[in-house]
Amino acid sequence: MASLLASTGVFTCALAVVALVIAAAGYDLSGAARAAVEGAVGSPFAVLSATLKRTAPFLMLGLAVAVAFRAGVLNIGAEGQFLAGAAAACAVGLFATPVLGRATLLLEIAAGMVAGAGWAGIAAMLKRRFAVAEVVSTLLLNFVAANVVAYLVRGPLQEPTGAYPQSSMLEPIARLPLLIDGQRLHAGFPIALILALATWWFFRSTAAGFRFRMTGSGRAAAASAGLINVNAVQMHALIASGAIAGLAGACEITGVTYVLYEGLSPGYGYTAIAVAMLGGLHPLAVVASATLFGALGAGADAMQRNAGVPAGFAVVAAALVVLGVLAIPRTLRLLRPAWPGRS
Repeated sequence: MASLLASTGVFTCALAVVALVIAAAGYDLSGAARAAVEGAVGSPFAVLSATLKRTAPFLMLGLAVAVAFRAGVLNIGAEGQFLAGAAAACAVGLFATPVLGRATLLLEIAAGMVAGAGWAGIAAMLKRRFAVAEVVSTLLLNFVAANVVAYLVRGPLQEPTGAYPQSSMLEPIARLPLLIDGQRLHAGFPIALILALATWWFFRSTAAGFRFRMTGSGRAAAASAGLINVNAVQMHALIASGAIAGLAGACEITGVTYVLYEGLSPGYGYTAIAVAMLGGLHPLAVVASATLFGALGAGADAMQRNAGVPAGFAVVAAALVVLGVLAIPRTLRLLRPAWPGRS
C-alpha cells in the first residue's frame, strides 16, 4: 500500500511540475488541461481509440521491462526488441499471406516474439560470454534496430513504387481484428491483459518465477542459499523480456499501423521503463500504470492538436516519474524514524 501511495504521489507531482512548466512557457494551462482530458477520456472514441489503443503497447513493454528487472537484469532495450518484432511480423505478413491466408496472423505474432527474443539474446550472449553489461548492450542495440528498420523500408521491404520509405500495407486477413466497429481498439489489448495475468501467475505460482524473484532480490543469496544458477536465470529472463517486447511490436504492426516505417515507435520502449517502475514491477499494477501512460499520451496528442502545446511535455512527465520512483527508497530511508535506542 505504501508503495502504491508513493507511486501515485510521484505521478501526481510529475503532472503538477509539467503543468507549471506549461504555464511558465506562456501556454494557456486551462485550455491545455481541457484538451488533454477530452483527448484522453472525453468520449468513447477518446477512451477506446486513443487511450486504450496506446495502453496496449505500454502494457506489453512495461511487462517486458518488469520481467527483466524482477530478475535483476537491466534490460534497456525494449525499444529495439519492439522494432525487431515489428519488422519480423511485417516481413512475414507481406510474404506469407498469399500462401498461408488467415494463418498468417499467427505466424506474424510468433515471428515477432522470436525476433524480439533473438534481439535480446544478442545481449544475453554478450553478457554470458564476454561479461558485457546488459544495460550497455541493450541500449546500443536499440540504435542498431532503428537503423535496420531504416534499411528495410528503403530496401527489401519498401513499397513497390519506391516513392515512400515504408513497406506495403498488410492485407486485411493479416491484421488483428478490431474489437468494436468504428473504433481503433484491436485484439492486442485483451492479449496484453491476458499476458499481465499470466505474468502475475508465473511470478506467484511457479518455481521458475520464484527463481526469477530470488535472483533479482540478491544474486549471491540466490546462488549460495538457494542453489540457483543465477547466470542462466538472468539469461532466460532477458530472452523472455525480449519475446514480450517483440510481441508488442508484432501487435503494433498488425493492429495499428499495418505498415513498417521509420519512427514506428515514439519511444514506447523507453517510456515502458517508467510504466514498469511506476507499477512497482508488479504485473497487475503495471496494468494501471500503462493505462495512466496511455491516457497521458492520448492527452498530450490532443493538447498539441487542439491547444498548440508540444506533445513532448508527456516525455518530460515520464522522465520525472522515473526520477521520482528512483528517489522513493532513499527518501523513505531519510524520513524513517531512528530505531528506538539507536544512537
